[in-house]
Amino acid sequence: MIKMLEISDEQWISVNEKNRKIVEEFLRESIQLSFESIKQYTSALKIFFYWIKENTENKVFYEIKPRDYLLYQNFLSRQGLSSSAIRMKRSAISSLNGYIEVYYADEYPMFRNFINKKIPAPEQSFVNEKNPLTLEEYKHLCFELEKREKWQELAYLKCSFSSGARRAEIRQILKNIVLEEPKIIGITKIYQTDDIRCKGRGKTGKIRRLQIDEDSMSSIKKWLEIRGNDSCEYLFVSKNGINVKQISLESFNNWCSTLFEEIVGRRVHPHLFRESRATSMVVEQNKDIKIAQKLLGHNSSITTDLYIIREDKDDSDEAFT
Repeated sequence: MIKMLEISDEQWISVNEKNRKIVEEFLRESIQLSFESIKQYTSALKIFFYWIKENTENKVFYEIKPRDYLLYQNFLSRQGLSSSAIRMKRSAISSLNGYIEVYYADEYPMFRNFINKKIPAPEQSFVNEKNPLTLEEYKHLCFELEKREKWQELAYLKCSFSSGARRAEIRQILKNIVLEEPKIIGITKIYQTDDIRCKGRGKTGKIRRLQIDEDSMSSIKKWLEIRGNDSCEYLFVSKNGINVKQISLESFNNWCSTLFEEIVGRRVHPHLFRESRATSMVVEQNKDIKIAQKLLGHNSSITTDLYIIREDKDDSDEAFT
């Protein structure tokens, strides 16, 4: 048995050569997958085929049976993986199977996707209740970060809330945003980032520009003043001695789960700012949902509506009115 760790190059070389070649071809030709999906699929497929090597005498992919996959999925469950993690790994393997069925039908006419409906996907694990930050909580968080002189964390918080952007999008903002001329709307100044690769199909994803407000820009300038001169082009960075590099996504998570949660007194995560921004605009400021849709970069307002948390209403009460 293997632990749920990344598969080393040495371990991967020990996998059946035909399995390695079909995985590498599939990943290379899957242009519809984003960079992040490619990374996840690579890990998932390497773990699966190494398990196949260790537990089924290194079967080649067209010899794998539904029972083999069932045993593998049960193995993942015993390792303590969440249902969402198992579902992602299942999706990667099923996608590979679909690729083989379509493009290798002549060579392997008897091959069938060995993940069938008789092997149920794991039930969804407990999902934390959505509970967006109130404007009071957001202002208190900003106040405390400024009081503690956490300038980079404060700039990140304000940029995230103002733009409604995902953490991976915030991570791409360049420090040259301070050189941008603002767009004036009435008495309001709006600043735009350079092109940002956002979530979307394919390796390029969707390209758009994020918008932030003047308050966020003030915090950005303060952070860059404290940061000083260095050669890294990104706004949010990590420092190790004299080495300065683009910050990791995990650092945003760590800020939220430690510093931000300690200040607010409840669970905080990067996506919460996106939900909070949408909820604030539509519920508290009474703006049209299509405005929130445009800010968040959704193709449909139906998706945006999933981000908006409204007070629960018991529809059965209407029977008595």
